Amino acid sequence: MENKEALFKEIFRTNSRKIYHLCYGYTGDDDTANDLVQETFLKVWQNLDKFRNQAMISTWIYRIAVNTCLSHLRVEKRQAKEELTDKIIDEKAEEFSEKNEQVALLYRCISKLEENERIIITLVLDEVPYAEIAEISGISEGNLRVKIHRIKQKLTELYSRYERI
Repeated sequence: MENKEALFKEIFRTNSRKIYHLCYGYTGDDDTANDLVQETFLKVWQNLDKFRNQAMISTWIYRIAVNTCLSHLRVEKRQAKEELTDKIIDEKAEEFSEKNEQVALLYRCISKLEENERIIITLVLDEVPYAEIAEISGISEGNLRVKIHRIKQKLTELYSRYERI
């Protein structure tokens, strides 16, 4: 049991920040992102014995986090909280200092992307290698590069629209 605990602590230490960024990219809300990180790592702990080393452990954890975020979003949509989510994003954006306004705007733009686009761009921002992103998202690396290019174009368009407001 001690080995499992030590392994888990190391896994959490090396992956929690990236998983937080992924969850934040989905929600645009610090508290919800932290809740989803906890839920993700609870699942990691519960299933650590089942990990078979067929992929990198970080890839496995990203898949768990993506599924956790998608489940959360499905529940949230069913509860019709989209307006509340926008309100939270607006409130959180106001909390950022002027220095971080561009970061807040970027996350607001990311929150407007489709779910699979949010996954991909968040992983790119976390500097996850393209091969690993392709494996996580289940598409070829060539197709991934095209998707990333299109996502960046969409983000640039969204960003410039928001900047003018």
